[in-house]
Amino acid sequence: MATLTILSIFIIYIAFVLGLVNSQGLDVEYYKKTCPNVEVIVKKAVADSISSDATMAAPLLRMHFHDCFVRGCDGSVLLNSTKSNQAEKDAIANLSLRGFQVIDAAKSALEKQCPGTVSCADILALAARDAVSLINGPTWKVQLGRRDGRVSILSEATTNLPTPFDNFTTLKTTFGALGLSVKDIVVLSGGHTIGVSHCFSFSSRLYNFTGKGDMDPNMDKNYVVQLKTKCKPNDVTTTVSMDPGSFTKFETDYYTLVSKRRGMFVSDATLLTDKQTRAYVLAQSFNGSTFFQDFGVSMVNMGKIGVLTGKSGEIRKQCAFTN
Repeated sequence: MATLTILSIFIIYIAFVLGLVNSQGLDVEYYKKTCPNVEVIVKKAVADSISSDATMAAPLLRMHFHDCFVRGCDGSVLLNSTKSNQAEKDAIANLSLRGFQVIDAAKSALEKQCPGTVSCADILALAARDAVSLINGPTWKVQLGRRDGRVSILSEATTNLPTPFDNFTTLKTTFGALGLSVKDIVVLSGGHTIGVSHCFSFSSRLYNFTGKGDMDPNMDKNYVVQLKTKCKPNDVTTTVSMDPGSFTKFETDYYTLVSKRRGMFVSDATLLTDKQTRAYVLAQSFNGSTFFQDFGVSMVNMGKIGVLTGKSGEIRKQCAFTN
C-alpha cells in the first residue's frame, strides 16, 4: 500500500508529462471574461463554512492534496461511486474527508451566475487556497483552467496516495513520480500544522513499532506518553490534533514539533533522515521566515499535476456526478 508499483509509477509519470503540456493552458485570469466573480463566490462559500466550523480548513486543504495525487488535479476525488465502479471517495484514506458540501455550495452559486463554465477541479484548488488564507495562513495566485475528469477509481487512490507510514524513500518516489521536488515534500508536509488524525494512523509508533510491543525510538518519549493517554491500543475512532494547541491556525509550529521528534507520523519523522529536508525543518523551526512563501509555491506546483485542459474532460454540472 505504501509503495508504488512500477506500473503505477509509469502511469503517473505519463499523466505528469501530459499534465506539463496541458498545464500551459492554465492562467490566473482564465475566467476574467467568462466568470469574473469566481474567486469571490468560492471564497464566500469557504468563509461561510469556516466561520461556523474553524476545523473545516484542514479537510478542504487535504481534499485538494488527495485529488491531485490521483489522476492529477481533475476533481475526481469529488465523484460519487456508481453501481459499476467504486470511486476514490471510497478508499480508506478518503473516508475521513469532509467539506464536500462546501465545494457543492460554491458550484451551485457559480452555476447560477456562470452556468457550465467553472470546473469542480478549479473550485477545489481555490477552496484549498482560501481555507488556508482564512486561518491566518499564506495566500497565492491560483492558476485556473482545469477541466473535470470523468473517471474515479478506488484502487488508484489506495495505491497512489502518500500514507502516514511512508519512509523518505517512498515519499521521494511518490512525489517525484508526479514531478514534485524534495523541497516540495518538506514544504507540503507543513500542511500538517492544521487538522487532526485518527489514532490508528500513528498508534503503531506508540505500542508495536517493530512487532515486539515497542515504541518508535525516533519519537520523543514524553510525546509518546502524552499520546498514549489519548489513544489506547486498537483505537479506531479517537482523533488527536496534529499540532497540539493550534490545530486550527496555519503557522510554522509543525517544524518545531518535527525538530523535537514530536511529528505525529512516520512520514513526519522521516523528514529528519534526509539532509535537505532536515535542514529545511531546522531552519523553519528557528524562525519560519520562508515557509509561507514556500507553501504557496509548492501548492502551485502541486496544482499543475496531470491537469486536463482544452477539450479534455468536461465541466461538470454537479461535482459528485459526471455529465
